[in-house]
Amino acid sequence: MASPRTQPEGQSGQAETGPPPVRRRASRKLLAAGLVGSSIEWYDFFLYGTAAALVFPKVFFPHSSALTGTLLAFSTFWAGFVARPVGGVLAGHLGDKYGRKPVVVACLALMGAATFLIGCLPSAAAVGALAPSLLVTLRFVQGLAAGGQWGGIVLLLTESASPKQRGFAGTFGQTSVPVAVIISNLVFVAASGLMPDSAFLSWGWRIPFLLSVVMFAVVLYIQTKVEDTPEFRELQREVAKPDAPVVRAPLAQVIRRKGGTILLGCGLLSATNSLFYVSISGLLSYGTGKLGLQRNPLLAVVLAASVAMLVTIPWSGHLSDKLGRRPLILIGGLGVAAWAFPYFGLVNTKSLPLIFVAVAVGFVFQCLTYGPIASFLGELFAPNVRYSGASLSYQLSAIIVSGGTPFLMTALIAETGSTVAVAAYIMAMGLITFVSAWFLPETNPAEVRADPLAVPGTHLYDGKGLA
Repeated sequence: MASPRTQPEGQSGQAETGPPPVRRRASRKLLAAGLVGSSIEWYDFFLYGTAAALVFPKVFFPHSSALTGTLLAFSTFWAGFVARPVGGVLAGHLGDKYGRKPVVVACLALMGAATFLIGCLPSAAAVGALAPSLLVTLRFVQGLAAGGQWGGIVLLLTESASPKQRGFAGTFGQTSVPVAVIISNLVFVAASGLMPDSAFLSWGWRIPFLLSVVMFAVVLYIQTKVEDTPEFRELQREVAKPDAPVVRAPLAQVIRRKGGTILLGCGLLSATNSLFYVSISGLLSYGTGKLGLQRNPLLAVVLAASVAMLVTIPWSGHLSDKLGRRPLILIGGLGVAAWAFPYFGLVNTKSLPLIFVAVAVGFVFQCLTYGPIASFLGELFAPNVRYSGASLSYQLSAIIVSGGTPFLMTALIAETGSTVAVAAYIMAMGLITFVSAWFLPETNPAEVRADPLAVPGTHLYDGKGLA
C-alpha cells in the first residue's frame, strides 16, 4: 500500500500553476460556475417533483381519481430516477476518457432543453394519451442529464481544489440542491399566487419550466471560461506516454474491481435521499391531500426549512476537511434514523410551525451526510475510473431510493391509513447509511490531515484504485 505521500498512478495532486491571485480568481469563478450551473440543473429536476405533487395529476391524468392521478404523476417522477443511472454510466465512461468539462456542458444543455420542452407540452385534454407519453419521455431525458452532471460538477470542483479544501469545494455542487429547492418553490409560489387556480392549471404552471432557458448562458460560460481539472489533464499526459496502460472501459474496470465499494457508496445516500424526497415532494402531496393544508403555505414551510441546508452543507464539507469524512456521515445517518418517527409526529399535528421544525431538523441531519459525500465518493476511486465509480454509486441510490420514495409514501399511507410504515422506512434508510459508512475506509484520516504535504485520499491507492 502506498504511503500517504505516494501519488497513485495517474494522480498528480499538483496545484494549478500561475501567480496565487490568478489561481484564487480562477478558483472562485469555478466554484461560482459550479454552484450556479448545478443549481439550475437541480431546479429543473426538482421543479418536476413539485408539479407532480400539485399540478400534473390534473393536467396529464384528469380522468383518474385523486389517489390514482397522484400515483401516476409520481410514476412519471420516478422515470427520471430510472434514467439517472443510465446517464451516470454514459457520462462516467465519457468523462473518464475525454474529460469532465465536455460531459458537464452536454448534460447541462440537455437538461435545459428537456425542461423547456416540458413547459411546451399539450395537456391530456388536448391530445389525450400522447400528453403523458411525451411527459415521461422528457422526464427520462431529464434523468439522463441529471445522472451525468453530478459526477462531472463535483469532480470539476474537488479535483481543481487544493488538497486541504476538497471537502468544502465539493459542497458547492451539493449546496446547489437547497438553492434549487428554494428557487423552484419560490417560482412556483409566485406563479400560482399571481393568478387564479384555473389560469395556473391552464397555462401558469408552464412558466417555471420555460424559465430554464437561462441554462444556456451557464453552458456557454462553462464551455468558454472553465478548464478541465488538473488531475484529468495530468492523467491525459500520463496516458499519452508510449508505455502507459490505457483503461479502455472505465465502467467495466471499476465494476469488476470495486463493485463492493460502489454498493456501499450507494448505501451512503440512503438516508439523505429518502428523507429529502419525502420533504420536498411526498410531504406536499400528503399535506394537501390527507391533512387538508393549503398548497402555498406548505410550500413556504419547505422553502424556509431549506435555508438550514444552505448553512449545514458547506459547514459539513468544511468539517470533513478537518475531522474526516466518515464521522459526519455516521452522525447524519443515525440522526435521520432517530428523527424518523418524531418527524411524522410533528407533521401529523397539522401545525405549520411544527412541520417547519420537522423538516428543518431532518434537513440538518441529512446534510451531515450529503455535504462530505461529494469528496468522499470521489476519493474512493482512482482518477482514471473516478467519474464512473462515483456516478454509478450516486445514481444507483437515485433509482433505488430517491425516485420511489414519494410513490412508496403515498401508497403506504393509502394502504395503512397511517405514517408509521413510512417512518419505519426512513429509519431503515438512516441505518443503511450508517452501516455503509462503517464499512468504508476514511479517505481523509488524521495522519493525512496533519501532514501539510499529503493529499487526502492517496493513502488508499495501490496504483489501481482503492486498496
